[in-house]
Amino acid sequence: MSTGRLEAFSDGVLAIVITVMVLELKPPDGEDWHALFHTSGLGLLTYILSFVYVGIYWNNHHHLFQLVDHVDGAVLWANLHLLFWLSLYPFTTSWLDESRIAEVPTIVYGVNLLGAAIAYFILQRSIRHTPSGDRAAAALGSDLKGKISPVLYIAGILLALWEPVVGIAPMVVVAAMWLVPDRRVERFLAAERDAQAG
Repeated sequence: MSTGRLEAFSDGVLAIVITVMVLELKPPDGEDWHALFHTSGLGLLTYILSFVYVGIYWNNHHHLFQLVDHVDGAVLWANLHLLFWLSLYPFTTSWLDESRIAEVPTIVYGVNLLGAAIAYFILQRSIRHTPSGDRAAAALGSDLKGKISPVLYIAGILLALWEPVVGIAPMVVVAAMWLVPDRRVERFLAAERDAQAG
């Protein structure tokens, strides 16, 4: 089956995730910078971090499915598994904010990020078993950032047991690491086009 419905459904879910997250933001109690910082500052920062994560997954998901012509049931379920973890972002983000970055909410947020990373890895592996799998494997290569990310999430979870605010740092590092545009798929597709034209 083609990828169209899977991509459209995934885009819709991610749009809803972002909408729910932004609706959780609370307006400041006052009209000055002090009110913004003390009432909404942390909520805005946790929203930005989670928004960046959703954006990273949306971007990578879009690029990944540029390599795929058809999907099977395994890919559909792997994609739903990823969407499950991403759909938890509003809950874990809100709890992280409302707890003022307490230990358990920080650990749960880290587990949520780790779960999404593992689910994305499973999705990539499922795609590699489709007829388009060779293209995906060639385009993605060794995926160093994909291997480093879970290690940093685990480090953040463990650090949160000691100091929750410090535990957030590795999670921010992963987001910053993925904000750097990943051109592997674009380069692969450009090389394919050049090879066909030449």
